[in-house]
Amino acid sequence: MALNIRPLSPALEKIAKDELNEDPTQIPQMLEQFREWIRKSPHLRARTDDQFLVSFLRCSKYSLERAKHKLDLYYTIREHSPEFFKDRDPEKLNVRELMKISSMVPIPTTWSEGSPRVIIGRPGTFDPDKYKMEQMMKSFLLINDLLHEEDDQMIIAGQINIVDLKGASLAHFTSFTPQLMKKMTMMMQEASPFRLKAIHYINVPSFFDKVFSVIRQFLNEKIRSRIHFHGDFESLTKVIPKSILPKDYGGDGDSMEIIAKYWEDKIYANRQFLIDATTKYGVDEKKRIGRPKNPESLFGIDGTFRKLEID
Repeated sequence: MALNIRPLSPALEKIAKDELNEDPTQIPQMLEQFREWIRKSPHLRARTDDQFLVSFLRCSKYSLERAKHKLDLYYTIREHSPEFFKDRDPEKLNVRELMKISSMVPIPTTWSEGSPRVIIGRPGTFDPDKYKMEQMMKSFLLINDLLHEEDDQMIIAGQINIVDLKGASLAHFTSFTPQLMKKMTMMMQEASPFRLKAIHYINVPSFFDKVFSVIRQFLNEKIRSRIHFHGDFESLTKVIPKSILPKDYGGDGDSMEIIAKYWEDKIYANRQFLIDATTKYGVDEKKRIGRPKNPESLFGIDGTFRKLEID
């Protein structure tokens, strides 16, 4: 059976084999079993093309049961997170304005064929009186869908997040409710087809200890062990080469403004694909075999929380 899957570079092919248990001879059979399970899951309106499904097999290290669980959760969380996934037409979201803030963008280049994708987040770049963190996340999740669709590097080699807290204040974080925090961490830890390799914090303000003590409660031990704080920028460049970092960080890459414009153009070029991702696909809880999911059963909360309380 001919597979409609992009060929991998030798470096990514080796990582897929050594770290993800990929065996090309087994993929056709596993994909057919995956599709058969989807067909027998009446609540799911899921994509079933080879490239999409193989991303879930890869992130699950070819455990079909884990891939099924992750795919179900992927669509279920999206269905129950309207603040992130409803009404996501880039024109209505005014993504052009949001991308000028460039609060969270992936670096288009990597330092080798087998290195992770680097994403830079800068919460301090937006005015918390004008915007909310969930708006920034909603615009970034459009980019995330494009990465899922096209970026074998990120799916196989993983991602590294840099969180630059320069200019960030307590007001940037207190608009978060525990419900939003839980949704975001569940997406990252349990429903994402990407492998989070590390999170690096730089320019950390003194108040962030209190914020992080709240965030930490929602993270599993695996993610906690991959978080690093840097006292100075030079220590970060020991992990991530300056060759790919933006000019804003003393690197050789394009400026954050140029990178943000690249993603802005890409979002609008794929506008219909991004709209279809949540209008054509999802879950119908009325058709789920067994007990339907709801925000309380998914997130362990009832949605009535106030803002995060940070003493």
